[in-house]
Amino acid sequence: MPRRAFRVAYDGRPYHGFQRQPDVTTVEGELFGALRRLDVFDGEKPDGYAAAGRTDAGVSARAQTIAFDAPEWLTPPALNGELSGPLLAWATADAPAEFHATHDAHWRAYRYFWLADAADDRRARRALDRLLGEHDFHNLTPDDENTVRELAGGIEREGDFIVVTLRASGFCRELVRRVVALVREVAGGAGFDRIDRLLAAEPVEGPAGVTPAVPGPLVLDDVAYDLEFEVDEAAAAATREMFAELREGRRARARAAGHVADAI
Repeated sequence: MPRRAFRVAYDGRPYHGFQRQPDVTTVEGELFGALRRLDVFDGEKPDGYAAAGRTDAGVSARAQTIAFDAPEWLTPPALNGELSGPLLAWATADAPAEFHATHDAHWRAYRYFWLADAADDRRARRALDRLLGEHDFHNLTPDDENTVRELAGGIEREGDFIVVTLRASGFCRELVRRVVALVREVAGGAGFDRIDRLLAAEPVEGPAGVTPAVPGPLVLDDVAYDLEFEVDEAAAAATREMFAELREGRRARARAAGHVADAI
C-alpha cells in the first residue's frame, strides 16, 4: 500500500492527549480504532505510522498530521465515518515510501488564544521578543534533555484576546504553555529579569518556576512538509460545521455562567 498523510482536526477537551494510553480515551486511540474497524491494519499500529506531534490533554488541533501505509480508497469521509467525538480528517497527500510524519516536518506552529482584555500588549510583545531565537529552555519544560530550541513567533491583538503564535522545528513538553504563562506574568507587571533568570543555566524549580498555562486555548495550527495536501471539500465542510457547533455551544454556556455570576 502507498504511504499517505492525513490532516486531522480535533477539539482536545474530551481526550487525555494525543498519544495512545491504556484505559483512557485519546486521539490516537480513536484513530486506530477507526482504522481497525475499516480493516486497514490489525497489528499494534499501521505500517509506516507516525504523527506530527503529541498534543497534551485538552489541546486542540487544526492540522495534526498522521501518515501510514493506506489503501487508496481510504478518503477523509471514509475515515470520518468510523470516528466519533470531535475528531475529523479533512485533507490527504501522497507521500514518499520512506516519509515519516514526525521527522520530515520542517516546522510546527501553535497558536494560544489568551483572553486578555486588560493586558499590556506592549509589555507582552517585549516579553515574547526576549524568548524568541535559540535558547536552552530547560527551566520551561519538564524534559531533561534536548531542551535547546529555536523559537519564532509573534503576538496579535484580536478583540479581547491576545493570540500568541510560536513556531519551531520541534517543541519540548509544555514549552508553549509555559512561554505563554511567562509572557502573561511579565505583561501583568513581573520584571523582565524574570525571563533572564529562567533562560540562565541555573535550574529554577518549585514555586520559583513557571506553571503551564491551561491547555484549552492552545491549538496545533500547522505543520509544514514537502507534500501537496488535497482538501476534501465534503470533509472540510463537516469539520467547519463541527467546530461552529462547538463554538455556539460554548457561547451559550458562557452566557449562562455570566448570568449566574451577575445575578448573585
